[in-house]
Amino acid sequence: MPKMLSEAQVEQYRSEGFVCPVDALSIEEAAEFLARMEDLENREPDLWARSKIKPHLLMMWLNDLMRSSSILDAVEDVLGPDIMAWATGHFDKKPHDPSFVTWHQDGTYWGLSEPSVVTAWVALTPSNRRNGCMRVIPGSHHRGQLPHRDTSDRNNLLSRGQDVEVNVEEDQAVDLELRPGQISLHHTMLIHGSKPNLSDTRRLGITVRYVAAHVSQTRGFRDSATLVRGIDKYRNFVAEPRPRCDFDPNAVEFYNEIVAESRRRKDAIAVGHQNKAELLKPTTML
Repeated sequence: MPKMLSEAQVEQYRSEGFVCPVDALSIEEAAEFLARMEDLENREPDLWARSKIKPHLLMMWLNDLMRSSSILDAVEDVLGPDIMAWATGHFDKKPHDPSFVTWHQDGTYWGLSEPSVVTAWVALTPSNRRNGCMRVIPGSHHRGQLPHRDTSDRNNLLSRGQDVEVNVEEDQAVDLELRPGQISLHHTMLIHGSKPNLSDTRRLGITVRYVAAHVSQTRGFRDSATLVRGIDKYRNFVAEPRPRCDFDPNAVEFYNEIVAESRRRKDAIAVGHQNKAELLKPTTML
């Protein structure tokens, strides 16, 4: 029996590539995570510019969020019992923000061995049609990996501006509307995107990319991840340290190694833009 999802939701994930909404956090819990994030933003105005890769290594609130038992219960229902948190990110659209996300598949450039990868999109503010919620094409994950092209629109929230090179029938798109604390889960091969925020309200979502422990990195370097549930008997990823405080010096040192490895990898395979995340001084404490 599933731990969090219903049998119908598990089947929906398998057949359509997503499930939404899932009541993972209370409104109060979501507000607490948002407050912790905004407190850190206020103390460090360039926080996200300095934390582009695996920000959960540097921020206590985000590391706590990705370990939420209710989120992991839902992820386990579709991914299995041995779960690694591989990456995190934030997608923030301020009121009347022209930012958007082109139609794409998540795993296009990730180099992971197989698509046993689930993204939890966690709403910390309301996410709806008016303010640019995520949109998905149901069932598109069955089409496998599709070709993408890089684009250069500065309003595209994706790092490479990747856009799937197939015809997307937008009349089939489903809007994934969420209240604060709710999450959606989507398959790494699902085609999805979002429109600009046309409203007076902020739309903020946190993404956590979870992988099954047997998944590995195929790009010829030692990738890292955090075991958040079950057992890691494969050791395909370097174990990540858990920060003891925001910008824990040990975590900063590990983070710098990850950034440097990412830069070397991108240079080696020549896949476009260089990662601009700057190294952090190990003495940095917030």
